[in-house]
Amino acid sequence: MQTSMTIAGTQVKPGTQVTVPIPVPKLYTNTAMAMPAHIIHGRKAGPRLFVCGAIHGDEIIGTEIIRRLIKLKRVKNLRGTLIAVPVVNVYAFEQHSRYSPDRRDMNRFFPGSNTGSLTSQLSHTFMSEVVRNSQYGIDLHAGSNHRANFPQIRVDIENAEALSLAKAFRVPVIINAAMRDGSLRKAAAEEGVPTILYEAGVALRFDEEAIRAGVRGILSVMTNIEMLRPTPHQARAKTEPMIADSTSWVRAPVSGILQMKAPLGARVVNNARIGIIADPFGNQEEVIHSPVSGMVIGRLDLPLVHRGDAIIHIAHLDRLKKFDTTIEEFRMEISEDS
Repeated sequence: MQTSMTIAGTQVKPGTQVTVPIPVPKLYTNTAMAMPAHIIHGRKAGPRLFVCGAIHGDEIIGTEIIRRLIKLKRVKNLRGTLIAVPVVNVYAFEQHSRYSPDRRDMNRFFPGSNTGSLTSQLSHTFMSEVVRNSQYGIDLHAGSNHRANFPQIRVDIENAEALSLAKAFRVPVIINAAMRDGSLRKAAAEEGVPTILYEAGVALRFDEEAIRAGVRGILSVMTNIEMLRPTPHQARAKTEPMIADSTSWVRAPVSGILQMKAPLGARVVNNARIGIIADPFGNQEEVIHSPVSGMVIGRLDLPLVHRGDAIIHIAHLDRLKKFDTTIEEFRMEISEDS
């Protein structure tokens, strides 16, 4: 049987679920602030998983994924413990901003410090109360600065446990992404908590496909680590992810108005035509070609570009024969899951 656990001074008994307001520094108006964590603490002992959203305050898609996740009846009967934090950077979320009020990117300040900047203190609190109470982690993100992302997992494939979680998430592509200093993934890994990063959608907007893929992916990971029993539908799922060792951004060769031809999730081949940039009068047009073969995993949605702007993100994939089947199976499964 499970034993009680304590988060932010609140005791959570087995077989209960509770929302715990984790205290964080006050606003300069003396307004109290908290980082709410929803804990589902199963009766039976099992893995402890954290799921978090809005480390970047404008990436609200993770918040919606977690909201839908914790409403599911299936999740309430889990083994082990789910710690769900829909809004980590509460200051940035309130301001619709990617950054904290001190203009820092929170995902560059882990593990943080209790005596450092506001962002550093927030990171320290999350590590102390959430990460160190967990065995696995899923960090939810979206595209930023008018860029949208196709559902993907970023992971260090050298970490066998993390790679297993990534494959279990069941999205079409896994990106081998080195862990950056100050990132949650790296700080969690140093604590022995393998963590994967889900990227999908765009900042300050909801994308239904990305949300459904996120909810399904978390449930699939929970099943994989035996927090949940598999459903018949999960047993029939076929999506086998493709792994990309690297990615590259294509940059605008000239300034002008962008017309993108390649949608998210599209297959592109080396030297294929993927877009056009024209001047406002239509006198000059510059055709953009893909420098590699692979999948479009991110793209700029804003059509106004300067020379050098990153406009399309391509995951390098050598084996493209199974590409169309993988994408078709993924979208069919997402539709059935809805």
